[in-house]
Amino acid sequence: MGQGLVGAIHGFRETEKSRWSEASRAILQRVQAAAFGPGQTLLSSVHVLDLEARGYIKPHVDSIKFCGATIAGLSLLSPSVMRLVHTQEPGEWLELLLEPGSLYILRGSARYDFSHEILRDEESFFGERRIPRGRRISVICRSLPEGMGPGESGQPPAAC
Repeated sequence: MGQGLVGAIHGFRETEKSRWSEASRAILQRVQAAAFGPGQTLLSSVHVLDLEARGYIKPHVDSIKFCGATIAGLSLLSPSVMRLVHTQEPGEWLELLLEPGSLYILRGSARYDFSHEILRDEESFFGERRIPRGRRISVICRSLPEGMGPGESGQPPAAC
């Protein structure tokens, strides 16, 4: 397992995947229908992030060079806590409990004005409740960046 883009992700493996089983394709279609508007073009490959139990993701805002207006992640295996903090007003924040099978969608202000992170195990609380972390897999669909056509080769690095 490695160090992520600009050191934002610790204790992980990742890949980009474009071929899926029929059952997995059906699930991805449900994710895409829930998260993306009819006019949005998606990146052709789906990002799969495998975070070990002691792994975590530091606060970041995904690059507009590599990710478009919507990012949707399907959380699998272990619950985790995602914290969003306003980039200009750090006192404005919220935490989301991502249970296995849950879908989070970042768009609008949540996408551009808030950093997001996955808390490390020792910080993993939702309110007063301890959320023990195990291995977590997230399957992440992203819309194409503004100004990039579907046929362009500007694929993002694995973790944008």
